[in-house]
Amino acid sequence: MKNNYKVSNKLAVLFIIACLSVGRSQSKDEVQIKKMYDLALTEGKGYDWLNYLSNQIGGRLSGSVQAQQAVDYTKAQLDSLGVDKVWLQPVMVPKWVRGTPEFAYFETTPGSTTNVAICALGGSVATPSTGVKAKIIEVDGIEQLSTLGKDQIEGKIVFFNRPMDATQINTFTAYSGCVDQRYAGALEASKYGALGVIVRSMNLRLDNYPHTGSMSYGDQPESERIPAAAISTNGAELLSTSLKLNPDINFYFKQNCKLFKDVESYNVIAEIKGSEKPDEIIVVGGHLDSWDLGDGSHDDGAGCVQSMEVLNLFKKTGYKPKRTVRVVLFMNEENGLRGGNKYAEVAISKNERHIFALESDSGGFTPRGFTFDSSQEDFEKVLAWKNLFKPYLVHYFEKGFAGADIGPLKKDGMVMAGLRPDSQRYFDHHHAENDTFEHVNRRELQLGAATMASLVYLVDSNGF
Repeated sequence: MKNNYKVSNKLAVLFIIACLSVGRSQSKDEVQIKKMYDLALTEGKGYDWLNYLSNQIGGRLSGSVQAQQAVDYTKAQLDSLGVDKVWLQPVMVPKWVRGTPEFAYFETTPGSTTNVAICALGGSVATPSTGVKAKIIEVDGIEQLSTLGKDQIEGKIVFFNRPMDATQINTFTAYSGCVDQRYAGALEASKYGALGVIVRSMNLRLDNYPHTGSMSYGDQPESERIPAAAISTNGAELLSTSLKLNPDINFYFKQNCKLFKDVESYNVIAEIKGSEKPDEIIVVGGHLDSWDLGDGSHDDGAGCVQSMEVLNLFKKTGYKPKRTVRVVLFMNEENGLRGGNKYAEVAISKNERHIFALESDSGGFTPRGFTFDSSQEDFEKVLAWKNLFKPYLVHYFEKGFAGADIGPLKKDGMVMAGLRPDSQRYFDHHHAENDTFEHVNRRELQLGAATMASLVYLVDSNGF
């Protein structure tokens, strides 16, 4: 009886060991993902890289000295990781310079003025050297211009004051609902004889930071172009209230920005060659350029260092990808998308086969998940991985826009994805003077890097 009990015990132990062994083989993905999260949170380099980009280099507007310094720095750091190849891809980019700080005020009665915070929109022409002073007319969007007509607009400054919709939980939806007035407001207002435009900043909170951003004149002749500036949300509220009390207010602003000839810059690229399917390429990236007002920590220094961290985490965990994993730090997303277009152009000319692209360009806040631009069949495969991210509170897997820089790569059969951090604070800093390193939390940034590395790992090890 005693011997039988020992045999039964031994069989039970062997059965448990066998079950545990099966469990381990089924959870190799979980093991690798856990390793990457652990290392990102304890030994990750991304926060230190971002510290240097932000505090030693600063704002990295395309064509600037700082943009070139960022190219040199990130290339050196990628070289130090011991990856298979690091190189620079030349690309011609616009060179727009803001010049001396802008100045603006509104005048309620002769000699009674109130200063307001403004900044030139990226790509805008300058005002005359003495500035522009005129009556100002408030509109709630481009559509209202045609209602008012030339009789009411000609010779005035147009004040676009449509706010971002605070009821939208997805703040990027709120942004897209009013950004047309920033991008095309000057072009459209000039058709009615406006002398200039002032645009409410794309910001959900009330503060004194004007937010810049790209604008376009299309193919409009230079002689017909009018200056455009953003006003802080506090300034917009004050101006709007004052106009209701006194519609005859004069507004004055002065800016001396200038667009120069295109200059050469670079995309920074690094890769680990695939061990089994090197011709299948996985891209992960962000844009290295930023606007010039802050230091571009959230937009998009965070996305760049998170992408670099993917290669670092693969090297640190000893993971050898089956497919080629390539990091691309794109130049000139903010005012031209030249880097993304150049990368796609070269990839097509070389007949490279990209199977997946992931972009981080929504800030360095806590990661919530991803959006995917893919077929339904591929999206179903991605959804099967969702449970692997739940221990890290990453639950958001939805179809949607992936990213501007990787967009030109899109073709049938390819899967695109965008990292989606919590967006509630993003537009507090977007394109403004307060997009600075102090507003990035190390832990949140590194969680985003590990989340990206985990998705890239799953795509690489499973394919589509």
